Amino acid sequence: MIVEEAQGVVVVGAGPAGIAAALAAAESGVSVVLLDGGARPGGQFYRQPLVGPPDTRTVRAGMRTVRAGARLERAVREHPRIDHRPRTSVWALEPGPEGTHLVHTQQGPADAARPVRTIGAAALILCPGAYDRVLPFPGWELPGVCSAGAAQALAKGQGIAVGGRVVVSGTGPFLLPVMASLLDVGAECLGVYEAGTPARWLRHPVAALRDGLSKLPELAAYAARLAVHRVPYRTRRAVVAAHGRDRVEAVTVARLDPDWNIRPGSERRIDGVDAVCVGYGFTPQLELAAAAGCALQGPYVAVDAAQATSVPDVYAAGEITGIGGAEPAAAEGEVAGLAAAGRTIRPGAAARVRSGRRFAEALADAHRVRPGWRTWLTDDTLVCRCEEVTYGDLRSAVRDRAADGMRTLKLTSRVGLGPCQGRVCGRNAAELAGLDASGADRRPIAQPIRLGDLAEPP
Repeated sequence: MIVEEAQGVVVVGAGPAGIAAALAAAESGVSVVLLDGGARPGGQFYRQPLVGPPDTRTVRAGMRTVRAGARLERAVREHPRIDHRPRTSVWALEPGPEGTHLVHTQQGPADAARPVRTIGAAALILCPGAYDRVLPFPGWELPGVCSAGAAQALAKGQGIAVGGRVVVSGTGPFLLPVMASLLDVGAECLGVYEAGTPARWLRHPVAALRDGLSKLPELAAYAARLAVHRVPYRTRRAVVAAHGRDRVEAVTVARLDPDWNIRPGSERRIDGVDAVCVGYGFTPQLELAAAAGCALQGPYVAVDAAQATSVPDVYAAGEITGIGGAEPAAAEGEVAGLAAAGRTIRPGAAARVRSGRRFAEALADAHRVRPGWRTWLTDDTLVCRCEEVTYGDLRSAVRDRAADGMRTLKLTSRVGLGPCQGRVCGRNAAELAGLDASGADRRPIAQPIRLGDLAEPP
């Protein structure tokens, strides 16, 4: 194990929040180590092609975002006080001497030898982001069914479409940029099915009219793409089943009532489908925050006006404090970077954070996952694909084995014990079993690590 001396500020994650935090701290005169699992900074929003410059033929709709991401990448790369370490996973945190925080990392390709390196951080800023939430339904384990984020990452990073004839289903505004990314790389989008009711935004007039005003040009651009490519956009509808033998070949789309129960007789089969992109919001990556001992507020890390957590010298920004998009995340990152560097927070940044939090709360309410999705499942529907645990297995664990907590549920059904360690299925399994879902996000090891790497001599 290689142990480095304590650094000034260590930032985990190089998405919009992490980049803003690193730049704000570095421009305040503090040395920064920026750790990120990606090959290039930017996260999902500013994702750059893995090799070479962006191809304008495949990123027409998102060219402004691509150029902004390239500018931020240059700013990070050229700043003399930022030590950017790509392809680096942070697999654990623990308290260090004299109030520091020990950050345990590995760097390099996952299939290569990766020495364990420990960095001492005087201040730590957590910006790990979030991952897609995918709800199970009959057939979702078929090849060709993927998360919306995975489809966008392939399109943005490699110019690859997940299929030629694609259906997008879920809830939230993220479905629209996914649709645009698919069109950019030549896919035919057969429909975007929004399970919720976007009109619920009207229940939050301040967030809709003031905090969300900057989103209107972007929304208009997506509406134009839908019209030009004749992509159906339907609300209160969702893919409730996928069909096929060796891979997905068709889907069933149904109308939903306000609680997302299927309206009888509304089911419609769409044939000739070779890919389904599913996204029901996001699950914040809380492993590192939980390992550091940060207090939570619901499913998010609790922070104050300076983005400080309950743990001294640990700050959090971006989607682990609330899902609001790239602009609020960047504002939170700027505030966290200034606070970690001991600088005064700029009024403009603080105002953008407040606006972003109102926007995130309205977003969460407008696109809340409703309980009726559970009625889409049958007893043989897989809930945990890693361990092939069905809905029937879960019900049996609760009914016959008295599984009354996440730990007991895992031990009696094996749900969440596979390679993803419950990142995909944990929250869904908890809701299906009627359990508190907060325990599904707590893992002492944040990223997979081989025992052989841990056993390497220092």
